[in-house]
Amino acid sequence: MRTGQETEEIEDQLLATLHWDHLHQLACDFHVCPSFPPSLTDHLPTKVSLFSVLVPFRILSSTGLTGGQPGDIGQFTELVVLDLSYNTGLTGSLTSAIGDLPKLTNLILVGCNFNGPIPNTIGNLERLRYLSLNNNGFTGTIPASIGRLKNLYWLDLSANQLTGGLPVSNGVEPGLDMLTHAKHFHLGDNKLSGDIPRGLFNSNMSLIHLLFDHNSLTGNIPSTLSLVVTLEVVRLDKNQLRGDVPSNINSLTNVTEMYLSNNLLTGPIPNLTGMNRLNYLKMHYTSLAGELPAALFSIPQLQNVDLSNNRINSSLDITSNPSTQLELVDLRTNLITDFSQQRQYAAGLYTFGLLLLANPISTESGATDNEFCSLPTKTSASYSTPSNNCVPPPCGPDLVSSPNCQCAYPFTGLFKFKAPSFSSVTNASIYDSLHNLLTSFFRNATLPVDSLSLKNPHRNLEDYLVITLEVFPSGQPSFNRTGIIGVAFALSNQTFKPKTNFNTYTFDAESYKFFSGSAVGGCVLVVLLVLAGVYAIRQKERAEKAVQHNQPFGKYVPNHIKSKALWDPTSASGGVPQLKGARSFTFEELRKYTDNFSETSQIGAGGYGNGYMDPEYYMTQQLTEKSDVYSFGVVMLELITTRNPIERGKYIVREVKQVMDKNKELYNLHEILDPTIGLSSQLKGLEKFVDLSLRCVDERGNQRPGMSEIVKELESIMTFVGLNPGSEPSTSASYEGTDNDYSHPYSNDSLFAYSGGILPPKMHPK
Repeated sequence: MRTGQETEEIEDQLLATLHWDHLHQLACDFHVCPSFPPSLTDHLPTKVSLFSVLVPFRILSSTGLTGGQPGDIGQFTELVVLDLSYNTGLTGSLTSAIGDLPKLTNLILVGCNFNGPIPNTIGNLERLRYLSLNNNGFTGTIPASIGRLKNLYWLDLSANQLTGGLPVSNGVEPGLDMLTHAKHFHLGDNKLSGDIPRGLFNSNMSLIHLLFDHNSLTGNIPSTLSLVVTLEVVRLDKNQLRGDVPSNINSLTNVTEMYLSNNLLTGPIPNLTGMNRLNYLKMHYTSLAGELPAALFSIPQLQNVDLSNNRINSSLDITSNPSTQLELVDLRTNLITDFSQQRQYAAGLYTFGLLLLANPISTESGATDNEFCSLPTKTSASYSTPSNNCVPPPCGPDLVSSPNCQCAYPFTGLFKFKAPSFSSVTNASIYDSLHNLLTSFFRNATLPVDSLSLKNPHRNLEDYLVITLEVFPSGQPSFNRTGIIGVAFALSNQTFKPKTNFNTYTFDAESYKFFSGSAVGGCVLVVLLVLAGVYAIRQKERAEKAVQHNQPFGKYVPNHIKSKALWDPTSASGGVPQLKGARSFTFEELRKYTDNFSETSQIGAGGYGNGYMDPEYYMTQQLTEKSDVYSFGVVMLELITTRNPIERGKYIVREVKQVMDKNKELYNLHEILDPTIGLSSQLKGLEKFVDLSLRCVDERGNQRPGMSEIVKELESIMTFVGLNPGSEPSTSASYEGTDNDYSHPYSNDSLFAYSGGILPPKMHPK
């Protein structure tokens, strides 16, 4: 573990030897270097520079990253949001250093190929609110330490290979029961086993979604489940649960969907009176027995009932006044002998579907004439978003015609709605409403989306509603990395919120391989401005140190304490001045410390050293604050040209001055600017950035700005291009609000309101 002093020394070394490769690395960390060499863009960056410690958002979803997560990620101590979703090339285990990120609020690793155990250190992330590790290959048990995440709102560990039981606190170890602020437990599609502990649930919890489906959980459904009265969706299906359904389960009056199917449940059908919001009930393939309560069908919002493949007997009574919302009642393969409303149903007085096939009533003479004794005609869900009054053109390989009849490379993936409140997959109006909601969302979020298409809705083996989504780019055949990251993050972070009838979802994106060759435009310049601002502040501190070190009778005092000389010649003190920091070196020491006078140890070469040296310092050997300003100006020119200070005998400062013409667009610098930053008249702030750079490299030191002025100028440029350098990044907003509110879909407390760009809407250098 490094001490603070060692860390500061390392940072100073980085700053003292800063070259373009460090800044290129950080630009790649900001996912804005699509034209850089593959070694930088195709793998998850492993170099940690000073600047990356100061970057609060690291959103790299669906960018084609490969490799493993770097073990030194814990050094990104300012990280707030980490989203690496939909990078299927990311493999290996999740490093324990993930627990060293004290400010992390969102950890989103959806749809990668991480494996191995989830580290216990994840419980150290005290600010974490959103933990989404679904659709990976994680193994081992659920860390009990997750119970220490008192601010956690969303927990999604579904679709992994997790084993063992559900951890609860025991006075020594924490457990999931301590997550009283959590709204979502998504633990389905794993290999979890053992009983569901009674202590898992308590009245202090605020859960709304409990998804434990597709595991190997055993034992009884604990009666303590009824204590969590905030629940809206309960999925315990496809486990090995036994015994009776708790008689107090009707205390869950906010539940809208309840799935208890494919278990070993016995006993009577539970009394669900009072569950007036219930609209979807699935308890098929169990061993529930006895008479079906008639009151069940009077629940006012009830739409779909599936109690097939049980042992329900006696006569069926659906009452004379069932729910007007009722669509389907499936009671196939039971022991029902009679139907009280058989004549009324045959006369068409009831409009919902009823299935009684494989019951004794369906084997009676003439029963086959009854509609409810035969299987309904299967209808295929052939929905696809129609074209917008145009004729789709023929498109080349991998290109797809959009609803606006433009050939393009869409961003494609699967919506998986885990608890929709409707049973029909053929109702086109449902998908039309989802399409309109998505279109409105992308438009208001200012994402580069031309149109989108929904197609092939169906129920999969997990009984999820699966819909293919294609998102088409605007203004060009393919997305650039900025656009993909924006769209992918909006879906991985659940920023898009569907209507309540769709309920919770996951989105599984396909890898996007068609990034446009065009640059990401002014966004790169914004990133460079942020980097430059951070660097300017650190250089200012170094310059202050240098000035103080040039006073041999003084010492450096941190800038939050007033610096002063240890000896004041104007005072009456009789103290003797002590020379600080000077010493002599023997020839052997010089040979040792310069690696036998190796050229790699040279500080400078030629007139201006390696290109960073202040010409005044070279002439006078006097180091001032303005010396570092000159070096910083050279770095600024490196940022926008991607050239070394001296390259092929040409000096970057001289090259810029010779080509520059302020009367022409972009100062006539098109030929030497890095094309990655987007060479268009829309590139806001470039001229101001160049002006500031050239002021810094003025050969006359007294004409250069001070570091404080540089910081102010950079902040001014950041404001000009749309950043707010004076505010902290914000991750809070309200879900309750207008239609233009794009915060979290299932919360009153937003986790991250998408701003429409890859950078956070508010950022300032520290």
